[in-house]
Amino acid sequence: MLTLETERLLLREMTVKDAPFMLRLLNSEGFINNIGDRGVRTLMQAENYIIEGPISSYQQHGYGMYSIVLKASGEIIGLAGLVRREQLPETDLGYALLPEFLGQGYALEASKAVLAHAKQLKLQTLLAIVNHDNQASRALLTKLGFESQGTMPWAEDDEVMLYKITL
Repeated sequence: MLTLETERLLLREMTVKDAPFMLRLLNSEGFINNIGDRGVRTLMQAENYIIEGPISSYQQHGYGMYSIVLKASGEIIGLAGLVRREQLPETDLGYALLPEFLGQGYALEASKAVLAHAKQLKLQTLLAIVNHDNQASRALLTKLGFESQGTMPWAEDDEVMLYKITL
């Protein structure tokens, strides 16, 4: 099982045991507003979401979204990783934190570890998509070295900002 390590964090492959965390994250106001409502309302749905999403991605692509775990406490505080979406020509960086862990540099720290991992995987380019109104995420992508590529259409007449970085 893959584990990435930073000063304060461990990023590890998700398991169905992470379902209580996933249920909470997917139903947090910030996740729903900035990423979208995944319709996951029960622990069983959260387990299926993990199996059909991250676990399937590890098997198909050799990467996926990872649980972000605080080294000091062992608590799962968010997700960060690599996603292969049909709608995008390249792999993209994704991240999300529980609300009480925002603004403490965890997303930056985790994302830097994911970028280093992407280089080890010999990925040459990464994309990122973000809601236009999500200023914090846009600033984080810029800090990581991503450059804005403008907007692109997304689900149900929506539009997202597209960012790109060459590794």
